[in-house]
Amino acid sequence: MKDVNIAENIKYIGVDDKELDLFENQYILKNGMAYNSYLILDDKIAIMDTVDKRKTDEWLSNLEKELDGRKPDYLVISHLEPDHSGSIGKLFNKYPNIKIISNEKVFSMLPQFVDFGKICEEVDGTKQLDIQNWLDDKKIVVKETDTINLGKHILQFFMAPMVHWPEVMLTYEQTEKILFSADAFGKFGTLDTDEPWVDESRRYFINIVGKYGMQVQNVLKKASSLDIKMICPLHGPILKKNLDYYINLYDKWSKYEPEEEGILVVCGSLHGNTYEVSKKFAEDLKEKENNVKLIDISRAQIADVVAEAFKYSKMCIACVTYNMNIFPAMNSFLHLLREKNYQNRKIGIIENGSWAPNAGKVIKDMLSTMKNIEIVEPIVTIKTKLNKESEEKMKELEDAISK
Repeated sequence: MKDVNIAENIKYIGVDDKELDLFENQYILKNGMAYNSYLILDDKIAIMDTVDKRKTDEWLSNLEKELDGRKPDYLVISHLEPDHSGSIGKLFNKYPNIKIISNEKVFSMLPQFVDFGKICEEVDGTKQLDIQNWLDDKKIVVKETDTINLGKHILQFFMAPMVHWPEVMLTYEQTEKILFSADAFGKFGTLDTDEPWVDESRRYFINIVGKYGMQVQNVLKKASSLDIKMICPLHGPILKKNLDYYINLYDKWSKYEPEEEGILVVCGSLHGNTYEVSKKFAEDLKEKENNVKLIDISRAQIADVVAEAFKYSKMCIACVTYNMNIFPAMNSFLHLLREKNYQNRKIGIIENGSWAPNAGKVIKDMLSTMKNIEIVEPIVTIKTKLNKESEEKMKELEDAISK
């Protein structure tokens, strides 16, 4: 276990999963994933979430070591996704008298994720036990701003529905001024990964939480009233310094505002001609705009490109016509952009087609379903390769999008 210093009586008991290659079976992990869990040692002892079942045994070992012979009083559940609730069953097997602190929505969904019938049988040796009564006896239901006193530490609860599940809540520890933020402020990668926070956090936020910008804004408003000295998320590093930096990024991302002024050029090319056009376009743009990035959609993970699109203030889409539609990878990219609520951007379009260019119309129609998207004119049409006429149009687009 990585040695993580939180506070004298607040211990990190999470685990790194270095073998996991896909998060949610769709997002490629470059450096594994951290499942964070925390233990507050006080007159009453509280566990802050469990971990994925892949790492239950290691997590229980970490927990037992920090308990040093004591028994936990409470399990606080902030989020029910299996990567955080996957060890609840075995926790009850080991500590059957533990109480659960959470909100009513969690308790309504909890039986979907934990087989309490099996736990009752294993703990009490009978199938006849009334499972609902047994669970009701374990429940401590909290509502917005309710508090639980552990002794020196006081937990206060704030509901965060749809960030990014309906049952999510955050916990603020008033004594140490720590925000246990559930999946908010999370990041891909294990805790011992040495890399900048922002890139993998942006990719995590946009692809997992990005659709729920309004709900994130509501949570940020709640957090603004708290004196936060540390943020402890369920994934990624504990944040202790320059908290305004992380909060401001979350504010931008959830408002769908660009993080940087610049132009992302995304290319979908079949035989390489559209890529050559895109390459020239990006190189020429750099004479007018310092911050230009070219991505070949065929050779990039689409989730990564979506995160990059949210980073920049402008984008140019260059795409070949394919079966009177658009290149399949570009089609997937645009659909995912729409799903993640991409908005408030200027976009240029370059279409290519050997005999019947149609990509521009398809792209424009897809962009029309997104909010506050300004299509920069002209839409440039190329027939296989640049000629004098299309090159002049491309220069017009360069001038227009770089303004």
